[in-house]
Amino acid sequence: MSTSSESWSQQADSRRAAVALTLAIALFVGAWSAIHFGFYRHSRIADTPIYQRYGDAIANGHVPYRDFQLEYPPAALPVFALPSLMRSEDGDLDGYRAGFEAEMLFCGALTLAFMLSILLSLEAGPVRTGAALGFAALTPLLLGSVMLSRFDLWPTALITGSLAAFVAGRQRVGAGVLGLAVSAKLFPAVLAPIVAVWIWRRRGRREALLCLGVFTGVLALCFVPFLVLSPHGVWHSITTQTSRPLQIESFGAAVLLVAHVAGGLDITMRSSHGSQNLVGTAPDTLAVVQTVVQGAALIATWTWFARGPVGRERLVRASATAVCAFVAFGKVLSPQFLIWLIPLVPLVGGRRGLAASALLATALVVTQAWFPFRYWDLALSFDTAASWLVLARDLVLVALFAVLFVPTGAERAASRSP
Repeated sequence: MSTSSESWSQQADSRRAAVALTLAIALFVGAWSAIHFGFYRHSRIADTPIYQRYGDAIANGHVPYRDFQLEYPPAALPVFALPSLMRSEDGDLDGYRAGFEAEMLFCGALTLAFMLSILLSLEAGPVRTGAALGFAALTPLLLGSVMLSRFDLWPTALITGSLAAFVAGRQRVGAGVLGLAVSAKLFPAVLAPIVAVWIWRRRGRREALLCLGVFTGVLALCFVPFLVLSPHGVWHSITTQTSRPLQIESFGAAVLLVAHVAGGLDITMRSSHGSQNLVGTAPDTLAVVQTVVQGAALIATWTWFARGPVGRERLVRASATAVCAFVAFGKVLSPQFLIWLIPLVPLVGGRRGLAASALLATALVVTQAWFPFRYWDLALSFDTAASWLVLARDLVLVALFAVLFVPTGAERAASRSP
C-alpha cells in the first residue's frame, strides 16, 4: 500500500472514530436528560446534600479530615468542592446539584472516549465498537436516577482511562492514573496486581518497578498532605469503609431477607456507616464469609491472569472480572457500585462479552426495580417483593462473574498444552 493510500485510510478511520464518539456522547446526553423526567423523578435518594456539605466546608476554608470527617479518599475532594466554589452563596442545593450533575455528565462522556480508545487499541470492528459504546451510553436509562447523585462516574472514568493507557502501551501514564483512581475511591486497587503482571511480563522488571514508583508517588501526593495534617482523620475515613457491617443489599443480606419473608427468620436492621445493614450473629458471620469469598475470587482472577498470555483482550477481561468479583461478593453492595462495571463489561469481546453485557443490563434494570422506589420498604419493613428482587440481582451478578471468569474449552486445552 502506498503512503498516500495509508494516509487516506488513517483519515477515514479517524473520521469514523470521531463520528462514533459523537453519536455515543449524544446518546448519553439524551439518556442523562431523560432520567430527569417521568417516573425517574419519583422517590429519589440522593447523596448530593452530603457532597454539598463537604464542598461548602472546603470552600469556606475548612481542612478535610482535620476540621470535618468524611469517608472518601482525597482525590474525591475536588469533585465535591468544585460545585461549591462555582456558586455565589452557601446553601443553594439546586445550584450545587446542577454543578455536580454537570461534572458527572462530563465524566460519563470522558469514559466513553476512553472506551473508544481501548476498542481502537483492540482493533475492534465497527459493530463491536458501536455495540459497546451504545450500551454504555444508554445505561442511565437502565440504572436510573442513582447516576445523577453519586460521584462514582469520576473513579469509573479514571479506571477506564488507566486501562486505555495500558492497552495503548503507555504504562507509566496508566500507573499514574490508576493511582489517582485509587485515591478517589479505593476499589480500583483490585486492578493493581493485574497491571503489575501486565507490565512485568511485557516490559520487564525495571519498567514494572518504575511504574510502581509512579503509582505510589501519585498515592503519596494525594494522601500524605492530609496524613500530615490529620493522620487520625485519614485513618478514620479508611477504617469506616473496611469495618462496615453486612449492608442490606449484599448477597448474604439478600439470603437472610428471603429467609425472613419465606421462612420467618428473625432479622434486625440498623443504620450506620451511611447505609442500612443487618446486624446480629448470622449477619456478622456472613459478612466474614463474604469477605473471604471476595478475597478468594480476586486471588483466583489474579492467578488466572498471571498464568496465561498477557494480551490486550485478556487484560480487559481480567479487569472486568476483578471489579465484578469485588462488587458481587462484597459485604457492601450499594446500587452505585454497578456504575463501575458499565464501561468494562461491554469491552469484553465475543459471545462471552455479549452474554456478560446482557447479564449486566439485567442487573441494572432489576436494581432500578427497587432502588429508589422500594428501598425504604425493603430497609424498614423487609418488603417481600423487594427482598426477592435483591436476591435476584445479586444472583445475576454472581452469574456475571462466572461468565467472565470461567474459561472456555479451548482456553482449558491451551492451558494444558506445553
